[in-house]
This record gives sequence, C-alpha cells and structure tokens, in this order.
Amino acid sequence: MSRFTIGLIVAALPLATHAAAESFTIDGNHSHPHFQVSHLGFMNLIGRFDKMSGKVVLDAAAKTGSVDVTIETATISTGDSEKGSRARSRDEHLRTPDFFNVAEFPRATFKGTATKWTGEWPSAIEGQLTLLGVTKPLTLTVENWKCGPDPRSQGKRYMCGGNATGVIKRTDFGMKFGVGPIGDEVKLMIGLEAFRDQ
Repeated sequence: MSRFTIGLIVAALPLATHAAAESFTIDGNHSHPHFQVSHLGFMNLIGRFDKMSGKVVLDAAAKTGSVDVTIETATISTGDSEKGSRARSRDEHLRTPDFFNVAEFPRATFKGTATKWTGEWPSAIEGQLTLLGVTKPLTLTVENWKCGPDPRSQGKRYMCGGNATGVIKRTDFGMKFGVGPIGDEVKLMIGLEAFRDQ
C-alpha cells in the first residue's frame, strides 16, 4: 500500500468517526415521562405527561451520546380530570401556579449527555432539567436500552428505546405547595422510543 493511500485512510478516519453518530427522533406516541410522589404518607401517586418530543444522538463506537427533550406540562394526567361537585379536579390543580403553572411555563426541558456506557449502550445520562424556569442538574439511570429494526415496518425503520429513572426535589424548582402532606422527593420514570432519522 502506497504512502499516499495510507495518508488518505488516516485523513478519512475523523470523518468516519463523526459519521458513526446517528440521530433519532422521539416517537411521541410511545414516549412518556411518568412521576411518582408520596401522597399523605399513605401511597405513592403516579402521574404522567402525555406529550414529549425531542432528539437522541448516539455513537456506540465512540461511546458518546446526547438527548434533548421537551415536555408539554399542560398534558399532565394523574387519572383525576373530572371535578364533579368539587371546585376543580386534581389535574386542574396541578396546572395552576401552586404546582406546574402551565400558563407561564408551558414546557419543561431536559438536555443531557451519556456519560457512562455498558457495552454498546448508555447506562447513565447527566444533564440539566429546566422546570418552572429553574434549571438544575439531573442524572438519569438507564435501566434498559435496545436498538434494532422496527418489526412493525418489516425492518424498513430502525429504532432505539429504553427506560430511565431519576430523582428530583420539587422545592429545588420552587414548587413548595403542600410539602409535607405531599412529598418533596419526586421519582421520575421515562419510557422512550425513537426512530433513526433517514
């Protein structure tokens, strides 16, 4: 092999590494952030947000990756949306300034980087969560991750997906209403699927 050919190969290596990074668009129909918080000390209340969008970028060879997601806070649901004889339902209350203040802060965001890997897949994502206009660090533990052809498309689409968990204190973001009867510590549980961009 000539020195010229070797030189071309070496020059192309950074480009090849860069090209290995793949971008994925989150599937909003199958991706939902859930949360869990103590209610009166008797049980853990579980809710979710129905609309989440964003991007995931992965380079398994280089062990790098990132995630950028947006959550529509008004889509919060805890299974209590009908007020009946009450002044308001729980979901309506959660949308007020006492909690998520969705009129002023209609979106929450998380931007993170995959900092730990197990084999070919990320196992920890460290980033910044912005909620109620306040940004704080958040580490998500990836509990499972899988990539492969989408069986619903006879392999025409390629997808990745998994689950991640993390913990925040809502008072860190200024959400102080009802602390005590309602827990301060909130467990986050995120299920995500994303299709590779063509």
